[in-house]
Amino acid sequence: MMKDMASSDLEHLCFHINAKISSIKKCILLRNIGEDERRKAALHKIGNEVILIHELLNQMETEVKQQEKLKDLLKEMQKTAERDQNEAQHLLEHIPPYLPKPTQSCITVPTGKQEEQAKAVQPECAKKPAKDTKLIKEAALITMEEFESVPAYMKGRLTYDQINAVVQEMNKAVVAKYKILYQPLKSMSVPVRNLYDRFMEEETKNTRGLFFIVEADIKEFTQLKLDKRFHSILNILRHCQRVREVRGSGLVRYVIC
Repeated sequence: MMKDMASSDLEHLCFHINAKISSIKKCILLRNIGEDERRKAALHKIGNEVILIHELLNQMETEVKQQEKLKDLLKEMQKTAERDQNEAQHLLEHIPPYLPKPTQSCITVPTGKQEEQAKAVQPECAKKPAKDTKLIKEAALITMEEFESVPAYMKGRLTYDQINAVVQEMNKAVVAKYKILYQPLKSMSVPVRNLYDRFMEEETKNTRGLFFIVEADIKEFTQLKLDKRFHSILNILRHCQRVREVRGSGLVRYVIC
């Protein structure tokens, strides 16, 4: 067994020495070729081509790195697109029955002159807004995000739909009130003129230019019950900055924000 190992080591050593001798011979041969004037031009050309290939390899390496970065970026974009698609699908499957308005809306109410002019002109002309158009501001509906941000102690058992139903009823009262205020006095009946006079008496310097209603307006123009649940919803509407209160002369005025 020892003899076999010694023989293997000797063969390995001989192979190594022969490889070295072969390398030396090749170097001597190449040196002799380099000194040959007839082959210098060819060797110079080969050297230039090697340099060119090296430069091309560097460019290829740079391009490969850029493509890898682009691949990583496309993967991130794909993940973002898939996440947005999933969110959009979730929103599509959970559309609330009451969609909030994009901005606080205003209803246009024509004055007496405008109503007479609207009857006399063609429908195409009626689409053009007149200079005397009055705007009535309404409260925007509560969004689902706002509803979820309301503290639990404030919401209690109130639902999203119940709150927005009250918002719509309050908007109905606001529109009805200010339609009367924008009417010409000569066109008013006695009951309407009494309402008009009450509206004017409820105005204060703190409500000038604002849109507001009082509990009497809610009773007059809606079917809402002014009970404990209604006042709980008012607290939520104040929290969400849909209405605010202006008190004075024994009245609580609910101003549309």
